[in-house]
Amino acid sequence: MVQTPAKPETETLLLNLPKTVKLHVTPEQFTALATCNRELQLERTAKGELIVNPPTGWETGERNWSISGELYIWWRNSGEPGKAFDSSAGFTLPNSAIRSPDACWISQERWEALTDAQKTTFPQICPDFVVELRSESDTLKPLQAKMQEYLNNGAKLGWLIDPKNQTVAVYRVDSDTEILANPTELSGEDVLPGFILNLRRVWGQKD
Repeated sequence: MVQTPAKPETETLLLNLPKTVKLHVTPEQFTALATCNRELQLERTAKGELIVNPPTGWETGERNWSISGELYIWWRNSGEPGKAFDSSAGFTLPNSAIRSPDACWISQERWEALTDAQKTTFPQICPDFVVELRSESDTLKPLQAKMQEYLNNGAKLGWLIDPKNQTVAVYRVDSDTEILANPTELSGEDVLPGFILNLRRVWGQKD
């Protein structure tokens, strides 16, 4: 007698979701998803909507590496206390959104004010300084809204860098957004004293 192999109780299928369909997750569900999908950069809006950011192209990856690298060098050499992070870190903002800036920094004073529970996985804090780098597939409006969200939740300085148009939007607390056309460098101002970001490499220019 030939036995037919039993079908598995569950079957994995690929599901393509249109942009008009939103998946809502709790913070706990988001943490579980992020743990099981470390190759993806996931975010969660304040309304609980899940955002899946696919891997970037090599140009965006190289630009982001340059930005994070210069921030790290400043942090290492300046003696300025605090915490510097790249795009792999996520943070739970006061409005409950979970965001991952492309680069960011948190002052030591604000970091030490967190409890151990608040520091777990996605720390419950908005960085003092944030950078968002526009990729080829990004549209500006969502990024602009994201930058404003950072300011509304505690950020003091933010840069929205757009290599396509070679512009930078500088976001500051209690100030209008400043648009810089083809700048060659950016200053960390009084938030990151002495930090200067060389933008020539981000624009694909030689030093």
